Amino acid sequence: MTAPTVPTVQTAPSPRTARSPRSAGSPSSPSSPSSPSSAGSPASPGSGDGRPGSPDLLRSVFRQHAAGVAVITAQDGARPVGFTATSLNSVSADPPLLSFTIGTGASSWPGVRDSEYLGVHILGEHQRELAGLFARSGADRFGGATGWNPGPHGVPVLDGVLAWLVCRVVARVPAGEHRVIIAEAVAGDPAGEGRPLLYHQGRFNALRD
Repeated sequence: MTAPTVPTVQTAPSPRTARSPRSAGSPSSPSSPSSPSSAGSPASPGSGDGRPGSPDLLRSVFRQHAAGVAVITAQDGARPVGFTATSLNSVSADPPLLSFTIGTGASSWPGVRDSEYLGVHILGEHQRELAGLFARSGADRFGGATGWNPGPHGVPVLDGVLAWLVCRVVARVPAGEHRVIIAEAVAGDPAGEGRPLLYHQGRFNALRD
């Protein structure tokens, strides 16, 4: 069933729209004149004029940013769909809103576009293979290796995650070739066991103390 129309708002692109940041082989930033007090000293990361804004610069910066790993699921007609997201954010506690981004060229986009309810799953460090599966193009994401069951509102809920939510979509905001999805939590369970999976420097990593 096609979801009710939700509002869209024109806005600037979110800096975390790239689900899988790539390394950037960009040239180093130009040097700036040194003051007498700093001559001969290595430049700190915040010194100088930096590099001009660009897609490569954004990717390079966000490779330094460690992000939690989530899987978003939806029901696309009779077929479950889902994808790995590192752009998940808490937006508001009251009402309980969150956001994430998805490219309009993604295979899961039609399901996310047309669904009124979505699943949001926080992955643990024991679920690297699951994160890779839902990030891989053309993979059978809901095959025999993936444990899941229909949850509230028929949304696919994955087994063994640290926490999950079922959310009602309230807005799909255009942001370049992506959409920022804003959704309100209507059900969930935060009681999973384990430690969170992280995404950093283009790889899935465990949390270190």
